[in-house]
Amino acid sequence: MRPELRHLRYLLAVAEHANFTRAAEELRISQPTLSQQIRQLEKSLGVQLLDRTGRTVRLTDAGATYVHFARRALRDLAAGERAVLDVQDLARGRLRLAVTPTFTAYLTGPLVAGFHDRHPGITLDVREVTQDRIEADLLDDRLDLGIAFAGTHLPGIEATALFTEALSLVVGPHHPGIGHPGPMTIHDLHDHQLALLSRDFATRRQIDEHLGKHRGSPRIAVEADSINALIEIVQRTPLATVVPDPITRDHPRLRPIPLEPAFPSRTVTLLRRESAYRSAASRAFTRQVTEWAHHHGYSVT
Repeated sequence: MRPELRHLRYLLAVAEHANFTRAAEELRISQPTLSQQIRQLEKSLGVQLLDRTGRTVRLTDAGATYVHFARRALRDLAAGERAVLDVQDLARGRLRLAVTPTFTAYLTGPLVAGFHDRHPGITLDVREVTQDRIEADLLDDRLDLGIAFAGTHLPGIEATALFTEALSLVVGPHHPGIGHPGPMTIHDLHDHQLALLSRDFATRRQIDEHLGKHRGSPRIAVEADSINALIEIVQRTPLATVVPDPITRDHPRLRPIPLEPAFPSRTVTLLRRESAYRSAASRAFTRQVTEWAHHHGYSVT
């Protein structure tokens, strides 16, 4: 008997959960049926794929090797199904997009609205996740495109530069330095409290890297998990924050404070899996984000 697709899905579920009971619940089959199917797979291959002797089920060396190819086979099959269903005139289809949290505050809304106006038949699945998660989900074929930042990417990820943006120190109407006559040095930040994104986010890591490079030691009073939360906090408190320039333009109550040395500009990139099928919807979205950058005067590298 040759392995069938269900055998691959069953094995991957057990490998993910390290437990037959939880895997069976996810698959909505009985545990005895799942165990029987896995044993059939092992018999057909002539090797033991799972070690069942411990408290948790784990892959054997042969199992780990086989799972690698099983994931790739299912991923390629799903991509093939989407390619067959792809409609070049964009009358219907689906696009799975993820962005890092920074872009939710100024980029996601205009892009989604514009794309929907042009292509109402395309269903957009938009997620806000960290850059590491975007790349992992692209490799696992859970996403078609991601918008994040240039840098060192995982093997198999292709990055296309879209535009560059800058980070700025900003304050609200209650900040004591609102009337500061000139630029503020990084060392001056020691006298001010900041509200920043948490360390899970790429933007925060870029901020920390710049401040550390110039021996800045600001006092961080608040860490938040969204840009919108930071904006509300800064508008209502004496705290300062660091956000992309476009956000400052959209919120007149936020005032940028020149910082010396200034934060370096960063390149926004469109991420995809190298071997992924490029649907008509993904190509159309790529064109739209490039047009958006041109229209708003961003440099496209």
